[in-house]
Amino acid sequence: MKDSNAALPVSMGTLLRADLPEDAAHRDDGLCVVGVLGKSGARPGPQKETLLNDLADKHVFSLFGGPRDGGTPDSHIRAFHLRESRVLYLLLSSVGDGRQLLRACESLSAGTGHSDAHDVWTRLDRQHCLHLLYVFSVCHVLLLVHPNQTFDVTHDRLFRALDALRQKVLPLMRAAVKDCAVSKEWKLNCRPCPPRLLFVFQMSGSLKVSAHGSESGGNPDKPKKHSPRRRLQHALEDQIYRIFRKSRVLTNQSSNCLFTVPANQAFVYVIPADDEDPVGALLGQLRSVCTLCEPDPGPVVSGPRRYQQARRSTRLPGGGVGAVGEPAGVLMGGGGGGQLVDCSLREFLWQHVELVLTKKGFDDSVGRNPQPSHFELPTYSKWVQVASRLHQVLVGDPDEDVADLALKVQGQLKVLEGFLDADTKFSENRCQKALPLAHSAYQSNLPHNYTTTVHKNQLAQALRVYSQHARGVAFQRYALQLHEDCYKFWSNGHQLCEERSLTDQHCVHKFHLLPQPGEKTDVDRNPPVLNHNSRGRSTSACNCGRKQAPREDPFDVQAANYDFYQLLEEKCCGKLERIDFPVFQPSTPDPAPACPPAPRPPSEASASSEPQQAKEPSAAQSHTPADTSLSLDLSLGQSSDSLGPYGDAERAEVQPKRPSLVDRQPSTVEYLPGMMHSGCPKGLLPKFSSWSLVKLGPAKSYNCHTGLEQPGFLPGSSFLLPWDLVIRSRSEEDAGLTEPLDGGASSWPAPNKTLVGKRGSTGGLGRSRRRDDVARVFVGFEYEDARGRRFVSCGPDKIVKVLGPGGAKDPATRVLNTDMPLYIPSPSQGRGLKSHFAQLTRLFVVVPDAPLEVTLNPQVQPGPPPCPLFHPEQTDLVLPPDGFWVLRFPYSYATDRGPCLPPKENQPLNNYKVLRAMLRAATANPPPP
Repeated sequence: MKDSNAALPVSMGTLLRADLPEDAAHRDDGLCVVGVLGKSGARPGPQKETLLNDLADKHVFSLFGGPRDGGTPDSHIRAFHLRESRVLYLLLSSVGDGRQLLRACESLSAGTGHSDAHDVWTRLDRQHCLHLLYVFSVCHVLLLVHPNQTFDVTHDRLFRALDALRQKVLPLMRAAVKDCAVSKEWKLNCRPCPPRLLFVFQMSGSLKVSAHGSESGGNPDKPKKHSPRRRLQHALEDQIYRIFRKSRVLTNQSSNCLFTVPANQAFVYVIPADDEDPVGALLGQLRSVCTLCEPDPGPVVSGPRRYQQARRSTRLPGGGVGAVGEPAGVLMGGGGGGQLVDCSLREFLWQHVELVLTKKGFDDSVGRNPQPSHFELPTYSKWVQVASRLHQVLVGDPDEDVADLALKVQGQLKVLEGFLDADTKFSENRCQKALPLAHSAYQSNLPHNYTTTVHKNQLAQALRVYSQHARGVAFQRYALQLHEDCYKFWSNGHQLCEERSLTDQHCVHKFHLLPQPGEKTDVDRNPPVLNHNSRGRSTSACNCGRKQAPREDPFDVQAANYDFYQLLEEKCCGKLERIDFPVFQPSTPDPAPACPPAPRPPSEASASSEPQQAKEPSAAQSHTPADTSLSLDLSLGQSSDSLGPYGDAERAEVQPKRPSLVDRQPSTVEYLPGMMHSGCPKGLLPKFSSWSLVKLGPAKSYNCHTGLEQPGFLPGSSFLLPWDLVIRSRSEEDAGLTEPLDGGASSWPAPNKTLVGKRGSTGGLGRSRRRDDVARVFVGFEYEDARGRRFVSCGPDKIVKVLGPGGAKDPATRVLNTDMPLYIPSPSQGRGLKSHFAQLTRLFVVVPDAPLEVTLNPQVQPGPPPCPLFHPEQTDLVLPPDGFWVLRFPYSYATDRGPCLPPKENQPLNNYKVLRAMLRAATANPPPP
């Protein structure tokens, strides 16, 4: 049957928007709408487009490429109108088709995760459901295509989801079509009739029907009552009907169902398999075309037989899959309601379309009291009016008047989740069961308050348990929920304060705020207002060392190096003579800390340190008495130029000249936020000094036979080391000249060596020379551990041990010419396995009443390189003669970027040291006669 007025297929949106002129002769004719949906097979074979070409008896839909109308991938519904036949075909494509599947796969990038890809497929499924609901609402007959001869049971779940969705959005659809000029039944049910669903299957090669009728005794005119194809169709009908009745997709009353199936007509058609002999198939087709058949003079019949006879007489070449190479259909008598046996696909469909065009409708209700369902055969204009409104609400871009309805329809798509997304439902159930197990794993063996490290470790354990039980696409979403739940549990009263003390111990309080100046602590607030406390206590002595007191573990440099000693100073050494180090003196009421400079690359820092290393030895031995007359600011400037590789890493080159007087003035607006070290910018001073230099008394206040009479010293370890300096007599020509006594071989006698004095005596130091030719300085490096145990060291790995009278015999040359360690293992270890370290705390220097200048220049490296060198705010201090001086080192060392923590058990101690040449001595000018 050829339709000369057939138009090319167009997208559904284009059809509904087009204002097509209607033929006056067919304006009042009814329109039957046939929808084709389903899946296409991956192998070559009859696709949905091929079936429509067969139904139209012409090549309408292109088998290759995209839609002929240039539609986009979103145009999933294409329409083809046969005006003379009064049939409108709607072809629905989905991801079950090869083209749409290819487009969907191309849209997924290579890095798309499993969960993201599942979201894409779920979105496509929801979109397909809306298209299906639209097709079920505007069609009279539907063809569900299968790529094989097996019924896809997932359609049962899909149809139940569509039925539930239709019940939800039915009020919205009624609101959309309430102004259309159609009957009340159509407005109430939002469809012209309950559509009849037909099923089309593709037969495999194993069930191929013989074309010569071998199963019927070789007689080709005898009907094949028991052909495999016919038996397969009956079996599929019984199976499909039983499945849909069990799931209540089909009920007795057809008006309440999503679709119907005929009770006394065939609703399953199996397309025979292609002939494996292409040459024979072409010959058979050529034979059927060239053979002249006489018209049947029999009586004119109606119904399906009429279309069968028309098919015989008007068979066209290349008529499609159902007509190529197969004999004419034969009407079987008896049961089955006049079922066609081995008919073509067009004949199979047309017996249902004829019921629509003749306005008989479908009477598919069953049961004792079947109720007739509504039926309406609309004209083309009425159908377009209703279909356009439903298309805007369900599928296309809505107008302003129905935009609210379309938004509400999208909100009802949640009803599809339980039916379509079974993978997600299973995954959510599994992940929900795994969450309590993961929570238990997180909370096992937890203290009441714990740190971030413990939280991360427990969270990793919880995720490990969760991953053992959780499966599916919801894995990532519930893993994030596990993260949030564990974090909420931790932050809800279980979070430990993350602040660490200067000895690298955690604060034991839960998360809290620090009290502001003048504010009291408040435990009841949320979060509470408390001071940091690690519950660590130690015993330390005051600046002079004559009084010991317990101290809390400090959390800031001021509490460690200044506040504790200020409290003890009021009770012990507040009235002693001292040398104050310069500190910041503000000139504004609100001074600000200086911003730290940006770190330089290591290559530039190493390049700038080379000339400093070359300058250090000359600077250490170029001290003259005239240097003591330099101002404080100049000494500050020189202290950072002679510190070797740990000096200021920010300077591009060493200053060849002395800084000007303007550069030497310290700032009165910005202060140094940390301690003074080699990396500090020039011209900045801290708000307090971490060092202390006090005088215990004259030189005779130290008794070399009894040692230091202070608490905490181990027995026999409180004796200072002697440092004998030779003062040579000078003639009148040498007046005013000085000779350095820096600890070299010419400054004091070597052990077990006799000195040849000026008078030629070889009997030692005392009797054959004048007493003023040799001066004795006493030096002691005192170490103190956390329990207050103190001792003096006579070398990097040796402690002073004096068991009888006479004082220490070891000279001080060893401790002055080597780098002394900042930390050494304490000689009095406790019972625990953890080792304790004693820290260099004080330097005792006894300067005699002699023409000597003892210069003090301490430099401490409290960590491995590139740790800076720490020094007092004033370097190259000249200690006045006849004094018993005590230099107290800082308890903790810190820069503006954080503290320099004490060494761990597995760290080498040689990186923590006090540089050599801390003390230098030189003869002073003799007093005028």
